[in-house]
Amino acid sequence: MTLHTSNPNNPVQAATIWTQPIAENLQKLGIKSDFQPHSQWISRLSLNRSDWLTVAEVLRSLEARFSALWADEFPEYAEVLCLYFVENHYLLVTTKICTPELHLASITTVFPAANRMERHTQDLLGIAFNDSPDDRRWTRHRAWKEKEYPLRQHFPLQPEAQKPTPADSHYPFFQTQGSAVYEIPVGPIHAGIIEPGHFRFQAVGETILNIEERLGYTHKGIEKLAVGRSPQDLLKLAARVSGDSSVAHSWAAAKALESQLNIQVDNKVHLLRALICERERIANHVGDIGAICNDVGFTFPHQQCARMRELWQRQQNLVFGHRLLMDCITLGDVSFSLEDAQLNKLQNEAFDFKKDFSQLIQIIQDYPSLEDRLANTGTLPPITAKQLGCLGYVAKASRFYVDVRIDTPYPPYHMFCPDKIRHKTGDVMSRLQVRVDEVRDSLRLIEEILNCLKSDTAPCAISGDQAADLIEEKASHQSSHSKTSSNIGSIGLVEAWRGELICYIRLDADGKVCRYFPRDPSWLNWPALEALLDGNIVPDFPVCNKSVNASYSGVDL
Repeated sequence: MTLHTSNPNNPVQAATIWTQPIAENLQKLGIKSDFQPHSQWISRLSLNRSDWLTVAEVLRSLEARFSALWADEFPEYAEVLCLYFVENHYLLVTTKICTPELHLASITTVFPAANRMERHTQDLLGIAFNDSPDDRRWTRHRAWKEKEYPLRQHFPLQPEAQKPTPADSHYPFFQTQGSAVYEIPVGPIHAGIIEPGHFRFQAVGETILNIEERLGYTHKGIEKLAVGRSPQDLLKLAARVSGDSSVAHSWAAAKALESQLNIQVDNKVHLLRALICERERIANHVGDIGAICNDVGFTFPHQQCARMRELWQRQQNLVFGHRLLMDCITLGDVSFSLEDAQLNKLQNEAFDFKKDFSQLIQIIQDYPSLEDRLANTGTLPPITAKQLGCLGYVAKASRFYVDVRIDTPYPPYHMFCPDKIRHKTGDVMSRLQVRVDEVRDSLRLIEEILNCLKSDTAPCAISGDQAADLIEEKASHQSSHSKTSSNIGSIGLVEAWRGELICYIRLDADGKVCRYFPRDPSWLNWPALEALLDGNIVPDFPVCNKSVNASYSGVDL
């Protein structure tokens, strides 16, 4: 068991230490900085609107990584929030924009990864980002009128007499000129049972010159649906943001809520949450390994991976109550308990799974035709992965390492140290190999977690009734002491199977949800697909797409 080094006990002192280089650079530019501790590993910096772009440029010069951008509406102003990762910590940069002048400098020229989140914010809240190199609509198709912004407080969740959304046939795709250039439109309806998304190719012969994605066809209104919900109800919604990441989204939301409500979570609960999160990671990686092989005609691994995943998920249904582990995470607790017999059964299952998996990977690695198809296909250079802020296996395959469990460890990963997995070539083969390595590492972590659980007799943290009482007590405290206490939200960070997952939640004085923004890793991995396909051939699109396997639902909020 390996222990991480944690922050100093004094959060103000911790913020002062790691933010000092940023403060010194800002001081040279005449920008006053007052860093405040937000939570463990996160500091907050409030800015004047005029300094927004300058601070982004300073952070880029310090090798910061862009993580997320969103906005929050208040009666007299809107607040734009941007999360960066720098110096092994997170920095939450915020600025207020007074109505009606809802505009702010775009940071897309500094951090290209911010573009789609800026456009999402523009579409749903009407905040314009000045001088953006791409300010086309993103989430908006044609469901709302020109000046309607569905995430604003006065806009109804379900407008009256709503008609079917007309086809978005006039979206301004980028054009590539040339006498031999032709276009291939793919989707949004596909041959399989996958979600809708449109891909517009420009090609010469079979060589791809450019590909552009168009998503948002299944906009579900998740952010609006969250408003007014109780924390318990929000966790059910979070589990359904992206069904293959049910645990990760639930855990991130629970962490944000528990921070907001000052709920202390028992160590045993942390262990149980990590157990199901690692199981979710294994189930999805194994499915992807088989699908990548299948996309180049190697069907045997696909069949075996499907068999192994099915048995794994059947066991989840028996032990945890759901194949996809939905609603297993509750406020301050989990919805299940494990007796010694079940712990032994899970240990035996993991042992058998590891044996089968090792034999299968040996077959895959000994098949030269597979390596010939996957090596040097869909290569994402490390510098591009870094510029796009890629996450998870997409980043790790291109020597750009991001893992919340190691970078800013949260319980119980402060007790267990995941392997630092990273590959060099950035091609489909590397993305497959990262998955293989992460499955093996997750099996090791599961073994360590189960051993801890077998020796741990501590009770779970709180019951559902106790959670409700805590929410009521917190709401009463907010109402009687300060209305401004509900103006600052909380952030939950989790390493999902696709990578870093972020959740922002703000509760009102009554303990109801005011704002919920889940940033799935797919927001930052989808653009990587466009980049890695340049110069590849059209028939390699399916395997390249599967090697990224970004979530449609995770970004079609």
